[in-house]
Amino acid sequence: MIVAAPAELRSALEGLPRSALVRTCAALRPDHQRLASPTQATKVALRSLARRIVMLDAEVDELDVALSQLVHRAAPRTIALRAIGVDHAGQLLVTAGEQPERLRSEGAFAHLCGVAPIPASSGRTQRHRLHRGGDRAANRALHLAVVVRMRCCPRTRRYVERRTAEGLSKPEIMRCLKRYLAREVFRTLTADLLELRGA
Repeated sequence: MIVAAPAELRSALEGLPRSALVRTCAALRPDHQRLASPTQATKVALRSLARRIVMLDAEVDELDVALSQLVHRAAPRTIALRAIGVDHAGQLLVTAGEQPERLRSEGAFAHLCGVAPIPASSGRTQRHRLHRGGDRAANRALHLAVVVRMRCCPRTRRYVERRTAEGLSKPEIMRCLKRYLAREVFRTLTADLLELRGA
C-alpha cells in the first residue's frame, strides 16, 4: 500500500523500521471531508491496517504468555534443554500427544518427527538420506534447535568440525544432530508427560 501511495505520503513513510512505521500509520489523521483525495483515502486505509496490527500484536503477546505458562508446566525438563524454546517444546508436546506409551522407543519418536535416518547406500558407499515423512512441524522444531546449537553450543560446534573433517556435508551433519537431539528430547519429554499424567 505504501508503494502505491501518493508521493508525499510515500516519502514520509519509506525506510521506517516496522515498529515506527506501524506507530506512524496508526497516528495518521485523514481529513474525512476530502476522502475523494488519494492521499486522504490512503491515510484511512493505512491507519486502519496499522491499528489492526497493533491489536493483533497485543493479542499475540497475551497468547505467548499463556502458552509459555502451559509449556513450562507441562514440559519443564524439555524446555530446560539447550536451544529448545517454548514454541519448540509446545510443538513437540503436540507431536507426542497425550499417550507417551505409544512411543515405544526413542527410535519411534525419531521416526514420528521425521529424523530417523534412511539407508541409501550403494556398493561401497555407505550413506543415509533425510527422512521426508513424519510430522514436519516437529521436524522443523528440531531443525531450528539444531541450527541454534550449531551457532552457540561449543560441544555441537566441535562435533560439526570433527564430522566435517571426516568428509560429511552440512546436511548430513544436521541430519545426525537432529537424530541425537530427538533422542535427548524423547527422554525428557517422556518423563514430562508421565509426570503430567500422574499429577
